[in-house]
Amino acid sequence: MQITTIGLDIAKNVFQVHGIDAAEKVVVRKRLRRSQVLKFFASLPPCLIGMEACATAHYWARELTKLGHEVRLMPAKDVKAYVKRNKNDAADAEASCEAVRRPTMRFVGAKSAEQQGRLMQHRTRDLLMRQRTQVINALRAHLAELGIVAAQGREGLKELLKIIADEKDARLPIDARASLIVLAAQLQALQTMIGSIERRLLLQHRANEASKRLESVPGIGTIGASAIAATVTDPKAFRSGRDFAAWIGLVPRQDSTGGKQKLGPISKQGDRYLRRILVVGAHSVLRRAKQNPEKYPWLTQLLARRPFKVVAIALANKMARVAWALLAKGGTYRVPALAAA
Repeated sequence: MQITTIGLDIAKNVFQVHGIDAAEKVVVRKRLRRSQVLKFFASLPPCLIGMEACATAHYWARELTKLGHEVRLMPAKDVKAYVKRNKNDAADAEASCEAVRRPTMRFVGAKSAEQQGRLMQHRTRDLLMRQRTQVINALRAHLAELGIVAAQGREGLKELLKIIADEKDARLPIDARASLIVLAAQLQALQTMIGSIERRLLLQHRANEASKRLESVPGIGTIGASAIAATVTDPKAFRSGRDFAAWIGLVPRQDSTGGKQKLGPISKQGDRYLRRILVVGAHSVLRRAKQNPEKYPWLTQLLARRPFKVVAIALANKMARVAWALLAKGGTYRVPALAAA
């Protein structure tokens, strides 16, 4: 009988297929090796395929779409509710087959290869920056063991690097200097690679009209604008700016019952990279607001009533809603009349 809906559980090498027909009768339960997947689906008539959204799901969605199938990606957390009893590959495939047909299910848009490539640059830069922080901390810690410390920030780091490079400085034993020179060389290499990626991101930012419009929002710089533009290719997927802010995880987590609302800390759902960029940008705006309170009356009043970090989250939420409005409706950021006055 003809298969109408398939739940596909993907992995590195072993894939599980669960297919049903129009009468919701199970037609196929099958395990496939990676090399067999495309051959199997090429032999089927067009059907609906449901998969959990993960790193490799976007590749398979593109390949299966080329074969004429309709592919829908779903958040793994939403699919989990349809898993019966114990978790295994067959149960996961069956749950995907069941969930993809639900009218209230939320779906994830499949990313193109170009979009994934742009996002990889952000992820690579983020990884290199974490490694740079680790190397700097290691340098400071090793030198502190020998009684050599310096001030925080770039100037203090420059002083330490000068000490490492100065062979006449007797405070460093020969073996210690040999090890620290390796770390200093690694730090220099990381700086070069980070600079190379940032220059490429800057070129892409200048060539993207949406990214340039996002940069007009206070607190969103070149990196943040390019990251949002690369992540959100279809702003119409969100009904409003509030939905976009909730997707990023900048709204309170609810634990309400019995008609009584109970709000906790932010949900921290969605894209943590975008959330971190917006929160860091909000911190920079708040520091400027403290220096020039007359230019930021809303923030000044809020800072008088709420803690600094709470205000930062509120501002990050507002920045996310403004960013969605610019992507969905066009235009650039306009300073509010009250702030301008």
